[in-house]
Amino acid sequence: MSIEFVLRLIGMVVLAIGGVYLGLGLSAAVGTSPELWAVVFALLGALVGLVATPFFTTRPARAVRAYIMQMSAAALLAAMTGLVVGLLVAGLLSFPMSLLPKPFSQVLPMVAAVVFAWLGISVFVMRQRDIFSLFRSRLTSRLAAEGAGTANEGRSVLIDTSVIIDGRIVDISHTGFISGTILVPKFVLNELQHIADSPDALRRNRGRRGLEVLNRLTKEAVVPVRFTDMDVPGVREVDDKLVILAKQLNAAVITNDYNLNHVASLQGVSVLNINELANAVKAVFLHGEGLTVKIIQEGREAGQGVGYLDDGTMVVVDEGRAHISQEVPVVVTKVLQTTAGRMIFAKLENGNNR
Repeated sequence: MSIEFVLRLIGMVVLAIGGVYLGLGLSAAVGTSPELWAVVFALLGALVGLVATPFFTTRPARAVRAYIMQMSAAALLAAMTGLVVGLLVAGLLSFPMSLLPKPFSQVLPMVAAVVFAWLGISVFVMRQRDIFSLFRSRLTSRLAAEGAGTANEGRSVLIDTSVIIDGRIVDISHTGFISGTILVPKFVLNELQHIADSPDALRRNRGRRGLEVLNRLTKEAVVPVRFTDMDVPGVREVDDKLVILAKQLNAAVITNDYNLNHVASLQGVSVLNINELANAVKAVFLHGEGLTVKIIQEGREAGQGVGYLDDGTMVVVDEGRAHISQEVPVVVTKVLQTTAGRMIFAKLENGNNR
């Protein structure tokens, strides 16, 4: 027997009894048969109690429970702290309000409790990041003053679907560049599973690769990998959910998606872009510097040859077409940085032209 059914029965009985008393009162007022009025209003009260009781008991309780489940631990702690502070302020004001003449002395303390409780919760939840940052900085300063060190464990990061499918996150996690907990939201996992179940062969393979990468990440990462059920109600797009959840948790987002990168940056969310990281760690070559490259194909312009360095950087060599499948020494003439990566233009060293 469910709790909702029990509450329906209780509501039916209570409102049926209330209907009896209401019917008797109305029958006395109009001077008619009290039994008929009592029966009619008892039946009406029982019907209303049976139908409407869940809307005043279990339904609001479930809504509140679902909302609390979706709140982050920081937001929940901030809300509870704000509630306590608001009630303390209302308690301090209740004594002078109780000295006012009636009915103000009876009404105003209750109004103050409701208003200051709401204000406390609202202020602490909206400014939770600043409040926790203040306490964190004070704690860090105190530990440093005592010689205990900062013990910085890093900030949590939310991982994007594109990063999981990309696969490089596993190797990056081995290096220690990510110092905080890697959070995998349930809606990202659902999207990955949806891609793995796609009828399109290419998407299906990408999704399965992502699931394999995620399995490796949970086993091989040097930082904790945690799955979270936190969601953003009312938002359908996964990218929008990531940005909002990152703001709520004061976390960063790991992605290689160009659009998500810009949207998150515009909303003040820290972004760790794997493509930018890969470009940043590529070798830097200056004009006139020499290097050796294997030319593997023709270039777009006449006589050009194209080769690649170990990190994937494209090298376009003038007059290199004649040296395809050969490793030749070249001299850098220009370095071009594009959104797709870094390109190096070079020419053959003296004596290598045919």
